[in-house]
Amino acid sequence: MLFLICDSNQANRPLQSFLNLRIFYLKLYSAGEFCHIIKLANYSIYRGASMTTIKNPWIKLKEHIDGEDYELIAQLENLCIEKDKTALKLELDYKLGASNGKKGNIKDLNEFMYFNGQDLIGYIGVSSFGGPWEVNGMVHPEYRGQGVFKKLSELVLAEGKQRNSGSMLLLSDRKSESGQDFIAGTGAKYAHSEYEMYLNQNVQQPMESSGINLRNATNADAQEIARQNAIYFGEGEPENIELEDLILPEEEEKRGMPCYLAEKDQQIIGKVNLQVTSKLGAIFGLGVLPEYRRQGYGRSILLMAIEKLREVGASEIMLQVAAENANALNLYKSCGFETTSTMDYYSLSK
Repeated sequence: MLFLICDSNQANRPLQSFLNLRIFYLKLYSAGEFCHIIKLANYSIYRGASMTTIKNPWIKLKEHIDGEDYELIAQLENLCIEKDKTALKLELDYKLGASNGKKGNIKDLNEFMYFNGQDLIGYIGVSSFGGPWEVNGMVHPEYRGQGVFKKLSELVLAEGKQRNSGSMLLLSDRKSESGQDFIAGTGAKYAHSEYEMYLNQNVQQPMESSGINLRNATNADAQEIARQNAIYFGEGEPENIELEDLILPEEEEKRGMPCYLAEKDQQIIGKVNLQVTSKLGAIFGLGVLPEYRRQGYGRSILLMAIEKLREVGASEIMLQVAAENANALNLYKSCGFETTSTMDYYSLSK
């Protein structure tokens, strides 16, 4: 059962200041989980035969997505990818796992959903992995050109100011003209790019006898993982990370994202993270410590990671790599990975 409670006094957040529209604020309580609902004044826009009129617009804001949100967003994602032939980076599986049934009052807003009646027609999600926010989103092809993404982006920017987030990264597939044009209008500056790569399953790489062992990381390894992330990806100084802010490997594994530490002669030489969703396997966070590089260990870790994903039924395997990381890019290509898309990152300072 749902209870809609009108709250015109805005007890928790100044949502009315976010949009230059006639709105009223509702707090929705469903099975112990709160979210914010913004009801937009009814309006009708028609700008061409390919557009569908928005008749009953409203926006839902949440800290975490649940299973129902996941299905709606994933359906919209698949539709947009099929229509546009471009890639998105929404991190839905990670977010659903991270929510882990969390309920209660909203602390922060990370999920911004725009509806027309019961239909989800726009979405922007905020992801944070210890660095700047990563922001990516989409609009249903039939509802574009009607200000949907603009309204959602205004909410995201307002939330960033509310939380003093500093800079944020806006993401767009390089081939997405609408995405690139929108980001250009924000004044964001180009930061870097990542290639999305998929394994060509017809390319077979023989396993090499390197003497490396991959063991499941435990919570006792959290500090070591933070140290390696700082070395490989520049994710802050590990000694400055509070214990409660460390990523706990055993919790990540429960969400389907195990971390493996690579060892040789009982010495840690690197790590790799894996994820399996449906039949898609992902490799990320792969690195070799500087003192062990140029000895073929990166290739060995990669091939062992591929084998582990195949063992759990992954029919497709993908990874992402920074465009400027030539060594990693060449390694992945030599092991059968092929570039399928390029995601550009733009830094927006506020």
